[in-house]
Parts: sequence; C-alpha cells; structure tokens
Amino acid sequence: MSNINGYDNEYEFVKVLNGKLICELDPMTYDLIKYLYPYEPENSLIRCWRNHYFQKSDILIKINGKIKGVSIKKGIKNSVHVEAISEFIHFLIENHLSRENVVEYLKYHYADGTTNGKGKVRLSSEEYKRNHQIQIDEINKELQNPKLIKKAVGRFVLKGNNSFYPISALIYGEVNDFLWITKEDIINIFLRKLNSYSTSVHFGPLIVQPKNRCLNYNLLYNKDRYCVQLKWYSLFDDIMEQLYLKEQRN
Repeated sequence: MSNINGYDNEYEFVKVLNGKLICELDPMTYDLIKYLYPYEPENSLIRCWRNHYFQKSDILIKINGKIKGVSIKKGIKNSVHVEAISEFIHFLIENHLSRENVVEYLKYHYADGTTNGKGKVRLSSEEYKRNHQIQIDEINKELQNPKLIKKAVGRFVLKGNNSFYPISALIYGEVNDFLWITKEDIINIFLRKLNSYSTSVHFGPLIVQPKNRCLNYNLLYNKDRYCVQLKWYSLFDDIMEQLYLKEQRN
C-alpha cells in the first residue's frame, strides 16, 4: 500500500464513485455497489461524498434517493472507536457487567493503583498485566457472550453513538487494491472470534485500551488517559479469513 493518509484515501474513493453510472465502474467497485443497491438499474447515477462528521461511515453513497454508509480502513492498528471513559463504563453497567469487573476494568485502564486516574505511579500495559492477568481474564469471561458482542459491534463498529447511517459495508485498502466485507460479515467475524484469547481486555477481535497511558506525564496528552480506544489489530487477517470461509461455503 502507498503512504496516502486515511482522509485522502477516502477522497480517492469518492472520486472513483461520484458522478459515475453503475455500469461504468470497474469490476470490484461494481460488485460492492451491486451488493449495496441490488435492484437499481445499471444506468443509475451515483452520488458520493465524504462524511465530515465523526461517525462510523467515512463516505456516503446515494443512488436514486437511497443513502448507504461505508467505512474505509487501511494499514495496521486500525482504531475503530474512541469515547470518554465515563460513556464506556455506562455501556458496561447498562449491559450488566458485574460491579467487580467494572472496578477491575477501571484499574486496568488507569494502571496507577486507582479507579479514577489520580495515582502517582503509572504502569505500562505489560507491567500491569504481569501481576493482574487473572483479573483481566475474569473481565474477558464476562465480555465474551453473544448478546454483548452484538451490542459491542453495533456501538463500536457499525453505528456508534451519533450516526444517522450505520455502515453497510467496510472497505480495506486503496482504490486500486482493496477488499470489502458486508455488515453481516463483520458480525460473523466477531461471533467466530468470541472465545479467542487475548491478554488485553477485548470484545472478540477489538482490543480495549486507554487512548494514551501518558507514562511520561506530558500534560498535552493527559486528557487522553480519560478516553477509551478500541483497536482492530487483526482487521486484514480477519477479512481474508471471512472471505475465504464465504468462498468455501459457496
């Protein structure tokens, strides 16, 4: 892949789609659009624009009045969601995570001996895990259940907290070299990864961590300690596996 940044990459997809007829698209892009709009005529005009709001859909596609959202990712260590820790804790409580594990999550998140981030000595992720892996494993036992995983997929990957248009597909790559999967594929990946082991707190393939542990006490980044970030490190591998399994079934 090239060094094009994420924003410019999204604009490249907009340029490929906007103002074209369905029948004018290259084969890979055509297959994606026909999945999104299976009943629209071949001579339908495509309108496409970048979503300027911080939502799950990076680009929006409109054909004959119908709008669909698509997420676009590239590279590694893909961040899929960031929110205030207070919102994340509310999500856990709302979904009946035990009080003990909510407290243990806060200890894992701050790794400074407190549940509010006011401790004097901050540990790296590796240092914290060295003495607290049993507690992390207990949190994960509660998180890995199908009902909660489906809610996590909706909140952290498909819809978020403020999206008018949940994503209908996810593209990985650049305009000349990309793969794509459907919303249903994403849900299936998460359910298949339900019991995969990780030393970190996780929902299936999504790793949960502070946005920045700020181990050097830099005041510029201290606020990031109070945000939760979810990263999909294995995104490319999971997409490849899902497409392979689909092909085998067909």
